[in-house]
Amino acid sequence: MERYYQPEIETASLEQIKAWQNERLLKQVKHVWDNVPYYRKKMEDKGLTPDDIKSLDDLHKLPFLSKDDLREAYPYGLLAKPLSECVRIQSTSGTTGKRVVAFYTQHDIDLWDECCARAIVAAGGTKDDVCQVSYGYGLFTGGPGLNGGSHKVGCLTIPTSSGNTERQIMFIMDLHATILCCTPSYAAYIGESLKQKHNSRREKSA
Repeated sequence: MERYYQPEIETASLEQIKAWQNERLLKQVKHVWDNVPYYRKKMEDKGLTPDDIKSLDDLHKLPFLSKDDLREAYPYGLLAKPLSECVRIQSTSGTTGKRVVAFYTQHDIDLWDECCARAIVAAGGTKDDVCQVSYGYGLFTGGPGLNGGSHKVGCLTIPTSSGNTERQIMFIMDLHATILCCTPSYAAYIGESLKQKHNSRREKSA
């Protein structure tokens, strides 16, 4: 059974993938050069212009951005589109310092939803599934992304968000969820909680 959401992309030949990568790298470098002064200066400091990047073979020439760069450019320094074209902000947790924010256009969100849809279908998901999304809904991109991907696949989506394990278990049992989207550690915790509830019921009925 084929498990592809976008087979034209997911089964493309290596040659086609490289061609897309080369085309989009050149387009992206030019776009960043024209619209992100912070990164353009990084390139200029290395003596680079977009003309120096001709294919993936030149990728190593481009300056890397560190976490410090992302924090230094906070909040708008790496924005490559007018703010009026952005429709969402997502962010890291900030546990190791200042939060790193990412701005999304509608096109960005559509691409992210499609990536999440690919992951769901690759795991065997179909429009007949009931998909419980137990990633956090908020600044972390996991919840909204899997929510959008689930919609694109056509699943019945349960946006439980993270935490409240009793409620998670209730919906899994009552709504017959067939897909659980969450971190592996939380899935293991839900499984252990289910096992404990099952054992507790057996002891009461014994």
